[in-house]
Amino acid sequence: MPFRRAFQDRGNARALPLIHGPLHQAAVVLLALFLVAGGVPAGAASVADPAAVNGTVRNDGGEAAEALARAAALYGQFKSSEALVELKKALALAPDDPEVLVWTARTYIDVGDMIPETVPDWQQKRQEQYRTAERYARAAVKVDPKSTWPHFFLAVALGKVAEFSGVKKQIALAGDIRKATDTAIALDPDNGFAYHVLGVWHRRMAEINQAERLLAKLFFLGSVPPGRMDDSVRYLKKAIDHNPDVINHHLELARTYHALGKPELARRHLETVAELPIKFSDDAIHKRKAQQLLQEIGRNGSG
Repeated sequence: MPFRRAFQDRGNARALPLIHGPLHQAAVVLLALFLVAGGVPAGAASVADPAAVNGTVRNDGGEAAEALARAAALYGQFKSSEALVELKKALALAPDDPEVLVWTARTYIDVGDMIPETVPDWQQKRQEQYRTAERYARAAVKVDPKSTWPHFFLAVALGKVAEFSGVKKQIALAGDIRKATDTAIALDPDNGFAYHVLGVWHRRMAEINQAERLLAKLFFLGSVPPGRMDDSVRYLKKAIDHNPDVINHHLELARTYHALGKPELARRHLETVAELPIKFSDDAIHKRKAQQLLQEIGRNGSG
């Protein structure tokens, strides 16, 4: 079974606010550097072709293959914790198989996402899952550096780690996330979800103004990477070209157009969101956010 998770931005911008004022505002923007994983597609087209990950377990017909198949089935039923149990069995039998490693990284991210904020020390517990995901993603990159998905999941895992890191760490991770995403695209120019990540990345970076960038340097936190709104448009359009029926691609492009002061173009994609069928578990949330933005545009008398 292929990877079934499309990566959506839920807008979760949470931080450990080390510094208040403009610098903290810049940090909040950095927290949403990358996509927070969205819902499992229900009967939708796969995100990744299994052949793109050069694993051997799936074809050997042994116990590891059976465990991986059970994990994939559970994952497709939104049972990430149960899938992780099966993946641990597969890892014990095939610790260096890249497909098993990528599945494990992805599933640890899901498990982290499911930890509710009402649980004591929920931030620390989520971070533990995300760092574990990062470790497995890096292991997958090491054994299969020529496949797009190990690099892509590494970018997603690092983005998750950034959510609960200090400002300096967030800035440092911004470059690492960009590098992993660029590598994923270089290895597979048809990876539409990587273009989505890159498009959102450019908008986030472009939204950080010069005063905030200067403050970051003054506090020795590092240099904030540059971003361009026109590149945000370009990459999000590429994401739509590859996956035109993914609701969140249209929502994020609408957000970029809205930030550029182009309400009519934003409206066009928001209306597309309303027309598209729900395919992923977060699509209802994205439809609601699109409707809210459409109403905001209407209230402002724009478009």
